[in-house]
Amino acid sequence: MESGFEEKDFLACCGSTKFAQEMALASPFVSLEQAVAAATDIWFNKVDVSAWLQAFSAHPQIGDSAPSSQSHHQTTSAQWSKGEQSTALATATGSSLQELSEWNARYRQKFGFIFIICASGRSTDEILAELKNRYPNRPIVEFEIAAQEQMKVTELRLKKLFTSKAKVSSTSDQYPAVFAKKVEDRVSIIGGHLTAISENTAGRTSEVRTRTRPPITTHVLDVSRGSPAAGIEVCLEKWEGIQPRPSFGVTYTSGWKILGSSTTDNDGRSGQLLSIVDAVDPGIYRISFNTGKYCPSGFFPYVSIVFEIRESQKREHFHVPLLLSPFSFSTYRGS
Repeated sequence: MESGFEEKDFLACCGSTKFAQEMALASPFVSLEQAVAAATDIWFNKVDVSAWLQAFSAHPQIGDSAPSSQSHHQTTSAQWSKGEQSTALATATGSSLQELSEWNARYRQKFGFIFIICASGRSTDEILAELKNRYPNRPIVEFEIAAQEQMKVTELRLKKLFTSKAKVSSTSDQYPAVFAKKVEDRVSIIGGHLTAISENTAGRTSEVRTRTRPPITTHVLDVSRGSPAAGIEVCLEKWEGIQPRPSFGVTYTSGWKILGSSTTDNDGRSGQLLSIVDAVDPGIYRISFNTGKYCPSGFFPYVSIVFEIRESQKREHFHVPLLLSPFSFSTYRGS
């Protein structure tokens, strides 16, 4: 069964216009799993910082009511938000809502956007405890966590889209049953997009896949400006020294082989650093960013990230984004 969804449907799942447009272009999807895989790739690899912030701003705070005049996607999103927050609202008291409101305001003043959390099944006390726990985070760290939480919400809502379509078309309910269990079992996600991709490919060793992009990619986001970081020089290397792997704390005059270099474009993405191959060579890789040239007054003259690709991972895609500000940086394994 192929999805017959429109851009407005995807906008109800995630309040980013760019995300919805990219999902509409990538559709139709033959399954929820395919839609989730596309959504995670689009969310973490294709849209920019402004799209993340637009999606964040589309959420009401816990206990807030939706605007009286709404479009289709706003009405649908508001209904879903109400359902997702039902446990929190059912367990709330006047004092807990007041405390949550005060912490929401404090959080927004510090980070510049509302507190984002996948509230489904969580009580008010649980949400408040998580807000307090995340409040001390550095902005660059919290920005990444909020994006991961948004992806959890998006995945839940994609599941609702497919469930509703299955009911309307009176097709077999095997997808809703399987997918509901898949979503409900995912209590904790570190890099939600990575988990979704790995689950999507699990058990499909017979499926032939052909890459349409290099196996290692990157992009840089300037969190201090709220925009992609253009003009940063990027270099990708692979360890080919005498020793099987480089050792921590040892300076090597040789051993690292340059595979490719590029400069980030206006979207913060580098050009091609590696050839498009179905299987990347296992080994130790290093990707370096000339952050000192981009921000001469910053703390880091350059940033290098070393990672290992194992034999069992050679057909996977490795996206290594850099979230940058003048005095801090963060990264994670994307997909």
